[in-house]
Amino acid sequence: MRVPGLTLASGPWDGSGLQVPGLSPAWGSRDGARPAGKERGPLATLFLFDLDGTLAAVPAGRRAFVKAFAELAGVPDADRGIHFAGRTDMALFREVIRTRGLDLTPEEVAPVYLRHLAEEVARDSGRVYPGVPELLEALSAWPGVYLALGTGNLEAGARLKLAPHGLNRYFPVGGFGSDAEDRPELIRVGIARARAYYGVSFDRVVVVGDTPLDVDCGKANGAVTVAVAQSRYSVAALREAGADITLPDLADLDRTLAALRPWVA
Repeated sequence: MRVPGLTLASGPWDGSGLQVPGLSPAWGSRDGARPAGKERGPLATLFLFDLDGTLAAVPAGRRAFVKAFAELAGVPDADRGIHFAGRTDMALFREVIRTRGLDLTPEEVAPVYLRHLAEEVARDSGRVYPGVPELLEALSAWPGVYLALGTGNLEAGARLKLAPHGLNRYFPVGGFGSDAEDRPELIRVGIARARAYYGVSFDRVVVVGDTPLDVDCGKANGAVTVAVAQSRYSVAALREAGADITLPDLADLDRTLAALRPWVA
């Protein structure tokens, strides 16, 4: 499922082609390009990273969600009773529409949400979790390791959230909530898109997230699952959900790399 005008084509992110009514398409252009001759390791491993709660905390998303429904339907508290963690934007829009009995579609909500998200991110871009930039840099340098996003955010929203922190450059492609409302399906899209972009058949896929739903969607795709307990869920809860690797956070680079190394060698 694609939302017209909200996402890029299936190619790599280059800062172009992102269209939201009333907004410039040039936010957060990344300076990365298709890797030329990346060194092949013993295995080709794709890491798919969740965004919210894993890479960064961006409260602007929730504020934009509320403002979009206030503008469109006069609902001032659209986030009340909504469980956001691990879910896709389109599924969240659909839940509010259903539970509040609104005469709207998720496709109508999405561009208004993105317009508010751009404004809210400009006011407060949130924060990247400690250790994340260092981890992405280290993984990018490992032979045979490739990076992509696997997030329930609309692709345009994900790019907006990552742009102020300079993280788009690590993720030329991915699977997004604008590709599918179903989390396992968007991970499948992300794997296929990464395979086409990098020109590699992956020996192993690793899904990194912070919720049991991230673990579930990784398992549904035969992936190794890494769950990070730095947001809503504890290490015990994520272990109980079946994560292959659980970490308290990503702050200690040596600890994180030591946990991941057996899965890429």
